[in-house]
Amino acid sequence: MTLATIWARIQKHPLSRVGPGLVTGVADDDPSGIVTYSQAGAQFGLNMLWTMPLAYPLMSTIQVLCARIGRVTGRGLSANMKLAFHPMVLVSLVLLLLIANVLNIAADIAAMGEVAQLITGINWHIMTGVFVLLTLTLQILIPYRHYVFFLKWLSLSLLAYGAVLFTVHVPWGEVIWSTFIPSFTWNADSAAVVVGIFGTTISPYLFFWQSSQEVEDMNLQHESNLLNQQDQSQARGELRRIQWDTWSGMLYSNVAAYCIILATAVTLHAAGIRDINTAAEAASALRPLAGDFAFLLFALGILGVGLMGVPVLAGSAAYALSEVFGWRSSLEDSAKQASQFYTVIAVSILGALAIQYSPISPMKALFWSAVINGIVAVPLMVAIMILSSRPQVMGRHVATFSMKLLGWTATAFMAVAAIYLFVTW
Repeated sequence: MTLATIWARIQKHPLSRVGPGLVTGVADDDPSGIVTYSQAGAQFGLNMLWTMPLAYPLMSTIQVLCARIGRVTGRGLSANMKLAFHPMVLVSLVLLLLIANVLNIAADIAAMGEVAQLITGINWHIMTGVFVLLTLTLQILIPYRHYVFFLKWLSLSLLAYGAVLFTVHVPWGEVIWSTFIPSFTWNADSAAVVVGIFGTTISPYLFFWQSSQEVEDMNLQHESNLLNQQDQSQARGELRRIQWDTWSGMLYSNVAAYCIILATAVTLHAAGIRDINTAAEAASALRPLAGDFAFLLFALGILGVGLMGVPVLAGSAAYALSEVFGWRSSLEDSAKQASQFYTVIAVSILGALAIQYSPISPMKALFWSAVINGIVAVPLMVAIMILSSRPQVMGRHVATFSMKLLGWTATAFMAVAAIYLFVTW
């Protein structure tokens, strides 16, 4: 069998044909998210498992609406939000998103570098540089149709967190009970963790990424007809595809997050380790409790999702800013064709790398990223709900009643989280 034959078979694999929902879902479990989920499991044991079943329908609905906006209009989220926001308000929100993404990338590549140092023994500063060069090369030099292919296969790295559970003892009876009937005291500490979980699960950068990826896929397939210009059966089929792709991608993401909380609960929390500050700490703490294999699985999972999360963070900011200013924006274009778009990507990632050599600690970067995302998420979600409900924007494909109910509920959750951040700050 030749390499060309093997490559052709891989490209025909069902995983290679799934839509943007999978990549978006896996990018949600980036290394900084893993820190949050690990801290939840270490600090509260099984009693934070309930957050994932609750977050799943809320995050899925918002992402479905973002995808529908992109597919119905043929434009990304920022381009559509020009209809709902004053230009200066939108520019301010997008610039805040860019700052938050840079800080988030800084935390992510720091986590990847520290974990890589644990595995290889090479200094983590060197490893962060390697990861930065790798992600920049992938995004700038490789066309979208090939680049997104590798991202989809990197999604398999999340399976590592399910595999960890096979290396440790899990009291499944207690797990099921705690998932639906948790037992903990609602106080400042528990509220902070819940806010952190919802903040890292329903993240603004995912909104922009998924809507823009729908547009990328349309262009890649040379699909110029918008859904409002297609007959009802074709449009329904496309909307069903978006629904299935997004809900399944978010399910994969949430199950992985659930497994991270569970794995750290039955190991770290059970051993009395209640404070996790970095992804490397979580991986290191697993080694004496669950063995080298569990440590290696957890560590490789961090590296895999980091290689997905960093490009999505940088790409989402580039899409958002480029659409605001009317710049050409596509990962399928060359750097020469879309110079401003790729400049935003490069500045985002290189700016994050510069933070590694500054007095700003990765955990501080992660904290400020969470604060800014909390500020940005609520008005963006309000705009998404307004846009998805307007016939002038969506035609006959406006959000259904159930989508509006879940979408506004998610918006209310994030508003409460943002208020909590300000009150405790």
